[in-house]
Amino acid sequence: MQNSAPIRASTQDFLDIEDIIDDILILRTAGAAVLLETTAVNFGLLSEDEQDALIYAYASFLNSLSFPLQVVILSKRMDISSYIDYIVQEETKQPNPVIRDRIRTYREFILSTIKENRVLEKKFYLVVPFSPLELGIKEAFSVSGKKKKLPFAKDYILSRAKTSLYPKRDHILRQLGRIGLKGRQLPTQELVELFYNIYNPTLIGEKLGEAIGYSKPLVEGI
Repeated sequence: MQNSAPIRASTQDFLDIEDIIDDILILRTAGAAVLLETTAVNFGLLSEDEQDALIYAYASFLNSLSFPLQVVILSKRMDISSYIDYIVQEETKQPNPVIRDRIRTYREFILSTIKENRVLEKKFYLVVPFSPLELGIKEAFSVSGKKKKLPFAKDYILSRAKTSLYPKRDHILRQLGRIGLKGRQLPTQELVELFYNIYNPTLIGEKLGEAIGYSKPLVEGI
């Protein structure tokens, strides 16, 4: 049996993002999207009346939607070594032996907790899509295999996407406020960092240089 040719591809060949312009994701499908980050509520700590009110408010929010909406929860293991170092420093320089002993006990409690359980950071996102169907494309724009040229110029896609996405974004942010949550649209810089860290995972998120006019790919080839 002859050896088949090695498969040479980079992660970018499978990435749906064509570009990020004006805080909007331009997709290789000729669609677009905005990404909203939102806060969360500890439902279990609410009283029964507060839980009922929150459920009704959330139901009202869902019923107000006339467009698709994707909810994404991103969990990432946190590196708290710097926090542990800070506690050790405070313990070392504390002159009061009673307080120093309490800091030591707290440090040991934290270490035993992270040894038995993973400390996770959770972030919550809402993805508001702009469908290529809104551009008059009757069939789905395929991106399988090699990268294909977009059917329209980026400026045209961006202009149409803004007209469609901005009212949806504003509606969602108003509805989140009624539920008691805070939402915001991720800017270009944070979008680049988010997707870079998703495809180049580390314990803690990596901060990148200024993304305006960036020329390097979001992910390194593999």
